[in-house]
Amino acid sequence: MTTTSQIPADQLAKLANADTQRLAARMAQDVFAGLFRQTVAVDAAPDLGLLGELAGHCFQWCQGSDDESGRVLRLALLISGLDQWGLAYTQAFRLDAIPSLTALVGGLRTRLDARDDNRFQQFFEQIDRVESDAFEFKVELRRSIHLALWHAMAASQSADEVDDLVRTLGSLMLALDGRMPQLGWRLVADALASIQIGLLVGSASGSAEEGTQKLFASLRHALPHERYQAILAHSGQAVVAWQQARQGSAG
Repeated sequence: MTTTSQIPADQLAKLANADTQRLAARMAQDVFAGLFRQTVAVDAAPDLGLLGELAGHCFQWCQGSDDESGRVLRLALLISGLDQWGLAYTQAFRLDAIPSLTALVGGLRTRLDARDDNRFQQFFEQIDRVESDAFEFKVELRRSIHLALWHAMAASQSADEVDDLVRTLGSLMLALDGRMPQLGWRLVADALASIQIGLLVGSASGSAEEGTQKLFASLRHALPHERYQAILAHSGQAVVAWQQARQGSAG
């Protein structure tokens, strides 16, 4: 099992530091949220005005890097994040596709010349292939995706909706653990800690508590015992640290 001290160096950090990576994940979330709201609000073709505005915003942020490769890497991070949001939501809500997302990603890619497109493809594949590269981006991204689906589950009006979203969350976490055999467990643990904190703040619904119990049970059943215990311990430590920090600020 890989511990904190054993995480290899992030080879992409010199082009996009931890803060930039986390910002890329948050931007992907914000952009996807705008697209998804438009998708569910109207059953029509993508809003070209909205797509143009979002594409311009994305490219403006990418230009903020002083390095040419850094600008392309920022775009690779954004599109990687958008792809993962899209995959999670098509699975969770049984959608065939999200046309506005497809249009936006395609539009962003077509702005690249041949050399930058080649760089983009290399970065995009590296992010997916090397577990420790863009690690802070991956942590922030997966936390946001899993937490968003957990909130959707908590707001569900029927037991069937709760079960469907619990299955989706479990499937996404297991797939993540499978694709990242060395470090995926840390991303799953981080997401579970965020979910536990979500239960602790405010008044959680009965659906939230029941769904969370089912999620933990499904992971316990599906994962090897050692793996599950490592995830449980890591997430528990994060929750305790959050509680201590909260008590310290209150005092």
